[in-house]
Amino acid sequence: MIPQWLEPLREGAQSITVHDLTRFMPPEGSDPRRGAVLMLFGEGEQGRELLLTERSHTMRSHPGQVSFPGGGIDAGESAHDAALREAWEETGLDPDGVEVFAELPELWLPPSNYAVTPVLAWWADPSPVTTHSVEEVHAIHRVLISDLVEPTHRIMVRHPSGWLGPGFLIGDGRDVILWGFTAGIISRLFEHVGWSSEWDTGVVRELPAYMLQGEPARSEIPPNTRFQEGPGR
Repeated sequence: MIPQWLEPLREGAQSITVHDLTRFMPPEGSDPRRGAVLMLFGEGEQGRELLLTERSHTMRSHPGQVSFPGGGIDAGESAHDAALREAWEETGLDPDGVEVFAELPELWLPPSNYAVTPVLAWWADPSPVTTHSVEEVHAIHRVLISDLVEPTHRIMVRHPSGWLGPGFLIGDGRDVILWGFTAGIISRLFEHVGWSSEWDTGVVRELPAYMLQGEPARSEIPPNTRFQEGPGR
């Protein structure tokens, strides 16, 4: 059973549409690959939180980007199964302590032709998590929900292609930028359920150079860290 504070998310997941989350839809005949990400909510020593991972800074594509644990759906798996498996592979998360309570609509990522299902879950019995896959994961962030809804932690992020989208400043020193696909889901879902407050969209940050290594010269939208070139396994 999930705690009462997560009920708005469960109810919101039933009413939110793909158009509330993105303007991109798979074109007919695109035959996208399928993937899943885990939006894991828990209660830590400091309060209510969301589990995120920071991509290794040595990766050839999109180093340092922050994302939900996730990856491709293998044959015979559901989105639920894939999200939990990927979270275990990346962080060592024990799936037995996790209760899935909702799924968001499948979202399409044009650069990689991935159709991704965000899986919402409650961390009922927390287990130790760490950079289980050091080749892929630089750090684990257990971000407080109160920090994500704090207006002074909200920014707009500009990609060199000209793309502009919502972002968050996370980390102990507020020196880690959460942006792109992951930030967009959090921002739009929290707004949908009434968790967001008004914030200054005139505060714009450029992406740091280390996040742009291996970037193509131009991109229609910034890709999610996990799905630009597939799950890589």
